[in-house]
Amino acid sequence: MPNIKSAIKRTKQIEKRRAQRASQKSDLRSAVKSFEKAVAASNLELAKSTLLVAVKKLDKAATKGLIHKNAANRQKSRLMKKLNAATATA
Repeated sequence: MPNIKSAIKRTKQIEKRRAQRASQKSDLRSAVKSFEKAVAASNLELAKSTLLVAVKKLDKAATKGLIHKNAANRQKSRLMKKLNAATATA
């Protein structure tokens, strides 16, 4: 437990940022899962709209430094592949 005033403030700031990042990551994962659920249900219209939301959230997370740029690109690529495979079989 910090005793110095600046260290106490820093601890509060760190905890606040950690909570914000956890919330943002959870929101990101939820968007990806909703896309995957739509693909699994073969609902292509819903899948396309949820893909746009997921891609937007991934790009924003990469811009903000929440996840690495290449990790975001890799996830987007995998999501696109899933949609293309579902579209080809439908």
